[in-house]
Amino acid sequence: MKRAYGAVLEAQLAAVDAVRAGVLAGRVDAAARSVLKRHGLDRAFIHSTGHGLGLEIHEPPRIGKRDKTRLQAGMAITIEPGVYLEGWGGIRIEDTVVVTETGCEVLTRTSKELRVIE
Repeated sequence: MKRAYGAVLEAQLAAVDAVRAGVLAGRVDAAARSVLKRHGLDRAFIHSTGHGLGLEIHEPPRIGKRDKTRLQAGMAITIEPGVYLEGWGGIRIEDTVVVTETGCEVLTRTSKELRVIE
């Protein structure tokens, strides 16, 4: 569980780091996927990395493999990669960010520290 959590956290941070105006949405997704692949968890990543936010909770762009949308400054998007392991469960780490010219501003400043409850 700790290894999988660490891999998802690394993927989430890589995707956040890839966000900036002009970058293709699919490139942000690729940043997360490459980390999970390196950890042997690429087959457990069964959805996109995120989506746009606006009047609705799920709006374009889709931060997914094939999305060719160029991110624009001011867009609000989620970054939420996750893995789901059959017979065990899943892990997803999510932030909402606003795209800027040089990166992004993270709006959801919560701890990502793994808490183990025994």
